Amino acid sequence: MSRIGKKVIDIPDNVEFKVDGNLVSVKGPKGALSRVIHENMSLDIKKLENSKSLKVSVSRPDDSKANRSLHGLTRTLVANMVEGVTKGFTKELEVNGVGYRVQKQGKNLNMNLGYSHPVVVPDTDDVKTEASGSKITVIGIDKQKVGQFAAILREKRPPEPYKGKGIKYIDEVIRRKEGKAAKGSKK
Repeated sequence: MSRIGKKVIDIPDNVEFKVDGNLVSVKGPKGALSRVIHENMSLDIKKLENSKSLKVSVSRPDDSKANRSLHGLTRTLVANMVEGVTKGFTKELEVNGVGYRVQKQGKNLNMNLGYSHPVVVPDTDDVKTEASGSKITVIGIDKQKVGQFAAILREKRPPEPYKGKGIKYIDEVIRRKEGKAAKGSKK
């Protein structure tokens, strides 16, 4: 049995949870998400007696390799949907380098990254950005879209290993390299 797949998902009172065939819809204070899950996976919804809270568990039909793989994945995707509409997701990036600046202009993120031109990245409908000093915060309710948007921003100037300049995730560790050794006299 999958350790992740057998965990029960707690649905808070302020979240509306619907299953229509293979379509799972979640609506909460931050927004609404929907996703089609694989037809082999089934969701069991249990309502608690004292409150409006729900408990959702994911089950699989058999122990074939494909179904075992989908079991934990489906549970994680549904749990991330619930967490996204209640708390939301954030990803923080840090800009390092002399003269590298980031500022927010309306719905655009304007970045000076050492190129001859500024790099402008507009916010999408699903993902918003905030900039303060040398930090960029990507905010959204869909975990996959937040991570993808953060990866696109990092791609504009990836960190380099010699001076550490570029855009990196806040918790990322850059392995530094030593530069060329100076020519010395042979002894």
